[in-house]
Amino acid sequence: MSIIGYTVNTLVWFIPIMLFSVLKLIPLASWQRLVSRILDGCASAWVRVNSLNQNLCSKVDWDVQGLDNLKRREWYLVIANHQSWVDILVLQRIFSGRIPFLKFFLKKELIWVPVLGLAWWALDFPFMQRYKKAFLEKHPHLKGKDLETTKRACEKFRHKPVSIMNFVEGTRLTRNKQQAQQSPFQHLLTPRAGGIAFVLNAMGDKLHQLLDVTIHYPQGVPSFWDFVCGKVKQIQVRVSIMSLDNLMSASYFDNPEQRQQFQQWLNSRWQLKDDTIKQLVMERQC
Repeated sequence: MSIIGYTVNTLVWFIPIMLFSVLKLIPLASWQRLVSRILDGCASAWVRVNSLNQNLCSKVDWDVQGLDNLKRREWYLVIANHQSWVDILVLQRIFSGRIPFLKFFLKKELIWVPVLGLAWWALDFPFMQRYKKAFLEKHPHLKGKDLETTKRACEKFRHKPVSIMNFVEGTRLTRNKQQAQQSPFQHLLTPRAGGIAFVLNAMGDKLHQLLDVTIHYPQGVPSFWDFVCGKVKQIQVRVSIMSLDNLMSASYFDNPEQRQQFQQWLNSRWQLKDDTIKQLVMERQC
């Protein structure tokens, strides 16, 4: 029954989202801003109906702390540990109606994905151009162009509050990946600073608040199928809010000392996150 609910809800909202995505192609700025608001409303409604479906069919015990004082008219950077595709559904649910609709930075090439590329563009998901170090060594004249491209993609957010989501570990947690990385954390992979540094530089002075989210599944990490089938009985989430002001200077990409300091700051956040998960595990055992 739960799967049917997810499928029907997705099909119902897919039609207006695609319709307005096409209408947004009309190159009038005021019209595109209006359509953007409508599309965000459609996407938010899709999340709310999914949450209702979860309540009716899944009976998950949601243990969530730290959602006080959030604002829908604020700019947020959201980071979280990453274990399963279920993480995205968890984040969408807990923040629905509390902060602007979550947006992900996507590789520029993904805009050409049939149907979805148009929808992501219409929903104002920012597309980023990243050049690898080896490529820049061969084409030094392109240094800094990736950041310029991303800044232009984020211009629309100067007048529109947004929540930018980033899984800073870069991939989902597995024991094999932990061992390959020699991760110093018991429950996490090693965080990568480059992604959120790129976001902070691209967004300029607009991102002031960080939401650091810790997600824990007491029964073990579920698959997406486990979740939609109602097999997940409890989800624990802890949210920490902190200021991003004065966290990083524009010299991050050129200054090794600045990069090291920023990585140390991120590692300290991940140590706190690891300690939080250890505490949640101990509480369950007791």
